[in-house]
Amino acid sequence: MKKLRTLAILLIAIVFITCKDSKKIIVKTEPSEKIIQTYFDGEQLLNNIKTLASDNFEGRRTGTKGGEKARDFIITKYKEQHVKPLGETFEQAFSFEGRDKKYNAANVLGFIEGTKHKEKYIVISAHYDHLGIRKKEGQKDSIYNGADDDASGSSALISFANYFKSNPPKHSVILAAFDAEEMGLRGAKHFVNNSIIPYDSIIVNLNMDMISRNDKNELYVVGTRYNPKLKELITNFEQPKNIKLLIGHDGEDKKDDWTGSSDHGAFYKKGTPFLYFGVEDHVDYHGADDSYENIHPAFYEEAVRVIIDVFKEIDSRKL
Repeated sequence: MKKLRTLAILLIAIVFITCKDSKKIIVKTEPSEKIIQTYFDGEQLLNNIKTLASDNFEGRRTGTKGGEKARDFIITKYKEQHVKPLGETFEQAFSFEGRDKKYNAANVLGFIEGTKHKEKYIVISAHYDHLGIRKKEGQKDSIYNGADDDASGSSALISFANYFKSNPPKHSVILAAFDAEEMGLRGAKHFVNNSIIPYDSIIVNLNMDMISRNDKNELYVVGTRYNPKLKELITNFEQPKNIKLLIGHDGEDKKDDWTGSSDHGAFYKKGTPFLYFGVEDHVDYHGADDSYENIHPAFYEEAVRVIIDVFKEIDSRKL
């Protein structure tokens, strides 16, 4: 009986160890499955927008220490995701005369080489500058943090870089964080007029500006009016479950025309196909309360996921 009891205990131990090992295997496979489903680290997306929209960056106004700090932050994040600079460095410096002084600015340009169409480029863009510190009459100085406008787009650029680590694009990609958008699309205009690569090798611009909050869960896409292939792609795009991807604000409806409202306008004027993703103005647009606390995290993550899906469709086609 003692031998049988010992044998029984041994068998139970083997079964226990086997089951325990099986559970370990399951646990190990779950994170990789989650990455495949979500494309990028959602927690990091929110951490990055929270950082860029914090008071430490003083509203990221062009030519200020806060703007420089934002630029350095994006470069650091690009490097962490193994993104290479488009030129010798990540910075494309430029300057311009404002109403009151000369401004020194810089775009941040990351590069991912395509696996198939290396000589053709998709530019994915957002602007990292905002309004800085302003004073209202009779009030103290306020920091205009610009969480939605446009820390949301800048943080999405970093998430694109995160996505490309595991999903290399077929076309070469430029991740362009533009400066001085709030001063007349200065960074985007400098980019298209002083292109580091042959400009006619750019097949499309995907621009993101204000994509992190909307009470109706609506994300607009502008630009299909000007390109039949893009119109066909977006018209037949499978609608996401949690947000609405809408065509509009392109001059063909009674809504405000956003064709030149953000950095994509510089590409449009050069005749380059574009898609602009953004939400309608909210109560905090260009206000001191455009803060991280007022974004809609679930909507934001889904919006970035949808934009990546649109990119995938474009990347798989010949425009």
